[in-house]
Amino acid sequence: MKFPKFADLILFENDDVIVVNKPPFLSSLDEREGGEVNLLRLAKAYWDDAQICHRLDKETSGALIIAKNPEAYRMVSMQFEKRQVKKVYHAIIDGTHTFDHLLIDLPILNVGKGNVTISRQEGKRAETWFQSLRYFKHYTLVECRPVTGRMHQIRIHLATQRASIAGDEMYKGEPVFLSKIKRKYHLGKDQEELPIMKRFALHAYEVTFRINPETEITIHAPYPKDFETLLKLLEKFDS
Repeated sequence: MKFPKFADLILFENDDVIVVNKPPFLSSLDEREGGEVNLLRLAKAYWDDAQICHRLDKETSGALIIAKNPEAYRMVSMQFEKRQVKKVYHAIIDGTHTFDHLLIDLPILNVGKGNVTISRQEGKRAETWFQSLRYFKHYTLVECRPVTGRMHQIRIHLATQRASIAGDEMYKGEPVFLSKIKRKYHLGKDQEELPIMKRFALHAYEVTFRINPETEITIHAPYPKDFETLLKLLEKFDS
């Protein structure tokens, strides 16, 4: 898979940090197998001392903070630890759901091998706020604001509401096919219909943090092409 040049991903840069708009299907850090391209390698080729301050799932696109020196890495990491970084995600979810400042406070247990589960006994505290932004006939665009940063937090919290992210098969989210939303849609003979998005519909839309003790900044990451296309098709055929 071909990824854009690192410089083209940059949304903000100063002497200490870079914020990029991570493309989908690009790992934040080295996967265990090693060989493939990842964001950390691209960042280090651009800036020797680059360190990634937090992770996004491989399929998730959006705003990601990279430190350019150890001091900046410590400063941003401390903000994450103290839950001072404000993160806003957008997700397209199955079904029509009215979330009005809904807080999901369900502990998450990491059971290993990339799997998590809700566990009130052994799980670590996990909180996410949800707000519905736009309604379609079969889907909803939702704003997600995680307070904590557990693995798969937004994905599993939505799944507990029977509101799985579209395309998130791990949490029972169905892929979106044009035939489901467009009336009289006909597929040619012997053609296999592909989903509109080849991943789950989750995007890290915005991040707010301090670049020094005096200055807080908010960086907004535009939707990637696949997310934008899905929304346009929902507006056209499912509203």
